[in-house]
Amino acid sequence: MELSYILNELGEDRELYYNAVTPPILQTSNFASKTVDEMRRMLQNEAESYLYTRGNNPTVTMFEKKMAALEGAEHAIAFGSGIAAVSAAVLSQLKAGDHVVSVDKPYGWTNVLMNRFLPRFGVEVTMVDGTNTENYRQALRPNTKLLYLESPNSFTFEQQDIEAIAALAKAHGCSTIIDNSFASPLNQNPLQMGVDLVVHSCTKYIGGHSDTMGGVICGSRDMINRIFQGEFMTLGAILAPHDAWLLLRGLRTLPVRMERVAETTRKVVAWMENQEKVEKIYYPFLPSNPQYELTRKQLRNNTGQFTIALRTDDMQKVEDFCNSLQHFLMAASWGGHESLIYPAAAYYDKDSNYKGKLPFNLVRFYIGLEDADYLIKDIEQALSKV
Repeated sequence: MELSYILNELGEDRELYYNAVTPPILQTSNFASKTVDEMRRMLQNEAESYLYTRGNNPTVTMFEKKMAALEGAEHAIAFGSGIAAVSAAVLSQLKAGDHVVSVDKPYGWTNVLMNRFLPRFGVEVTMVDGTNTENYRQALRPNTKLLYLESPNSFTFEQQDIEAIAALAKAHGCSTIIDNSFASPLNQNPLQMGVDLVVHSCTKYIGGHSDTMGGVICGSRDMINRIFQGEFMTLGAILAPHDAWLLLRGLRTLPVRMERVAETTRKVVAWMENQEKVEKIYYPFLPSNPQYELTRKQLRNNTGQFTIALRTDDMQKVEDFCNSLQHFLMAASWGGHESLIYPAAAYYDKDSNYKGKLPFNLVRFYIGLEDADYLIKDIEQALSKV
């Protein structure tokens, strides 16, 4: 399908709602039946019916159709947050006694899922450095049922060879799930590389305005329907109709936003490369990146995230830098119109105690829709504090 058709027309049966240009918000919990037999049929096939918004809702369905098409999937199912989608996808593939091989250093709450929750229910998890596919291979066991990927990851942007790991999983008879939030469906489509389920935090680029949350799983109709009948209906972490409408609004401008963000990020990173107080830049599209060839193979374009390591071993100077930025908000998440920073120093206390793996001199940047020169001048004055 053409991208413009997906974003502006797919699933939008305007004749059903008075030919309104903007889709309606079907803000209802229930859908009425005219007869007992009609209700019986809907109960027997709730995955394809509008019976109760905890299952299906027309506004949410419209969003799901678009996301499935963007990922080249047969079907999609939407959730109230990205981690809800990740959790449902992972749980759908596992039972007590199974084993998971997961990429190391995933999104923080994915890490909690893997290392705290799954072991409580008898699921073993092995975390591996995903930059080498052989690490996945060596971690396989007879009871391995899932290989989990996040490529690139969410702070230092290491990648996995998606095609190779998907092939490894198929040879072993297990499934694969990838968090594709960093790239967006415009820049990477893992289903085409053999992955079984793709998840997104729609709070990020899909929404694009920092005013709503959501998640989605894309995959085969069979796998999505099994999730619907199991984890989705049971746990109830649904996407509300109004949030689906906001995500539909975000999709309208996704291509132009991603293009603007990519162009500005390239300019800021190019300037950063020449700054003495910047020790290292974590950014997939730098030719100095050891995974640069894999980047060119898997990603169509850069996005708005990169991380810098400041050239200092003084955490106070890191804090001074962050606190001096005037046009970057200090906040979690990314993907909206505003530029952000996320300092690893926030994980440390004042005595520099921290048990994690991120050095305190790392600062993650997300570049929004502001002008490049405007942002560069702000970074320049803040670097003078280091």
